[in-house]
Amino acid sequence: MRGLQGKVGIVAGGGRGIGAATARRLAEEGVCVVIGDIAEEWAVKTAAEISAAGGAAIGVQLDGTRADSQAAIVAAALDKFGTLDFYHSNLAGGTEGDIDALNCTEEVLDRSFALNAKSHFLATQAALPVLIERGGGAMIYTSSGAAIAGNPFQVAYPMAKNAIHALVRHVARKYGKKGIRANGICPGLVLTEAVAQHLSEDYVQTSLKALPHTRLGKPEDIAGAVAFLASGDGEWVNGQVWHVNGGSLQRD
Repeated sequence: MRGLQGKVGIVAGGGRGIGAATARRLAEEGVCVVIGDIAEEWAVKTAAEISAAGGAAIGVQLDGTRADSQAAIVAAALDKFGTLDFYHSNLAGGTEGDIDALNCTEEVLDRSFALNAKSHFLATQAALPVLIERGGGAMIYTSSGAAIAGNPFQVAYPMAKNAIHALVRHVARKYGKKGIRANGICPGLVLTEAVAQHLSEDYVQTSLKALPHTRLGKPEDIAGAVAFLASGDGEWVNGQVWHVNGGSLQRD
């Protein structure tokens, strides 16, 4: 990608899965990567693998639902690499007990919104002032195809992920003239470690048969989209939510 060499980026939720693949791809493109994860050992391990391969990365503990933790990872980027060019907010989860509108408890709803909406808001509050001060940068958020697909068996997660779309458009509209680009990515069914643990082989094969593609998603598919949006090649993309899903949802 054009213009990634020497940039500094944060990948929140980068210890494994989509986040780890994204951190590796960015490092291959010459980005200095700060990896944050609630499981610090995952973040440190992924950063060590990147460093061993010749890249530049550090791993830190990140509780994305806390403002002080979000501020700390931005400070870590500035302390280690001296600047910040983009923040990839990739946190997700909290789906256990998320059933339907009549059977989802208030506790499950609150947890889902904390992980899937509040964390992205707090990431924005932590990173945006730094990006504005340096003259611009990119906020890249991970949403989900679940946000717009319509699912009778889940309610809190799609609601919370939909909130990211409003955040994307707000940041793009409000701060675009200050050099800020904000975009979101909605992955389809991506076979990460966490997803694979919960899917039967029958479910995988049924999903593949319904998909107008030859395979299901890989973390690297999303990593490529993030790299583009962070790069100079993506400079004129702003306020968009991209569906990277192999064609499972087809939208204008």
